[in-house]
Amino acid sequence: MRNRSPLLVAAGIIQRAGQVLVGQRRRSDRHPFKWEFPGGKVEHGESPQQALVRELREELQIDARIGSELARYEHDYPGGSRVHLLFFAVTEFTGDPSPRVFEQICWVDLHSLTGLDFLEGDIDFVRRLARGDFASRLEA
Repeated sequence: MRNRSPLLVAAGIIQRAGQVLVGQRRRSDRHPFKWEFPGGKVEHGESPQQALVRELREELQIDARIGSELARYEHDYPGGSRVHLLFFAVTEFTGDPSPRVFEQICWVDLHSLTGLDFLEGDIDFVRRLARGDFASRLEA
């Protein structure tokens, strides 16, 4: 099982007025009630940026412009699933985000992110984002 290639996942960091949009997984989802950044699986034939545009439209009903890649790394979840996470700045979007696939969505101050119960694979990125490691690339 460990020899399988990781699932490629693209996540969007959407900022507005110094806050970041996060979503909480539903009770019926894998990892119920954990927080995450919107995004999802990259399908065959898609670039990570194309997948993120599609996922943001499906999950939040917004049309987004994807900016620079902020970080990437692999994470192994207990039970054998492995993900290759790519985090991108979302430079602009149109539409009013709606929680189509989430229990709820919230705009959260960067420094408050670490107080939420995030998916294990996101925790390192959340800490780095909260302490301002990506500030210059989020504004670009």
